[in-house]
Amino acid sequence: MELTYIYHSGFALKYKSFSIIIDYFKEPFSSFETEWVHSQLLNYSGRLYVLSSHSHPDHFCPEIFNWKKEKEDIRYLLSKDILDVEKSKRTKVIYLDKLDVYEDDLIRVKAYGSTDIGVSFLIEAEGKRYFHAGDLNNWHWNEECSEEESAGYESSFLKEVELIAKEVNHIDLAIFPIDPRLGKDYMRGAEQFISRIPTNIFSPMHFDNEYQKAAAFASFARIKKCKVIKWNHKGDCYTL
Repeated sequence: MELTYIYHSGFALKYKSFSIIIDYFKEPFSSFETEWVHSQLLNYSGRLYVLSSHSHPDHFCPEIFNWKKEKEDIRYLLSKDILDVEKSKRTKVIYLDKLDVYEDDLIRVKAYGSTDIGVSFLIEAEGKRYFHAGDLNNWHWNEECSEEESAGYESSFLKEVELIAKEVNHIDLAIFPIDPRLGKDYMRGAEQFISRIPTNIFSPMHFDNEYQKAAAFASFARIKKCKVIKWNHKGDCYTL
């Protein structure tokens, strides 16, 4: 499987007979994302799964619905909150709420919770487990809010992680926020996540263009015997 960093929280997973794109989002004034999807996914053989974890514009782009004009075998798995934004149910779209499951002959997707809106995704394909957090993170903002508020945010996050941990004892790849906007403790949620759920490989996301700050998580992950992918640019690939 080949994992490609598209931008922000957008990633693509390419297999020999199908592909998956999660949380497609375009950087303002950039054409790279659109060009990459058209050249690498819409012309790629096999089924394409399109996943969006929630309706925030940095995780969901309505442009994804235009892709079905160019690719016949395409399936949309979207967080149920996107239905509220779209106002009406689209055909050939499956909406997932927390703990809902989609399964077919190629993949299994289970939606877990978030500490914002929407869901996170556990994807099982070809005997491996991949987790995309969406906006599930310890959004503590402890340098901007009261200690009590920060503790509340952390408690909510840990409850969601515990729910996942009760059902999932190991993850092959976790795609998870490392967001420097949180201040000095910006890696706290990621640290708590891989401390609770053993993870082989960790991919930072939600870091904008702060590549070095995202890569800094490797120092902690090494202690947990977890490898961190160090992205260098949009379109960067990693083969698992």
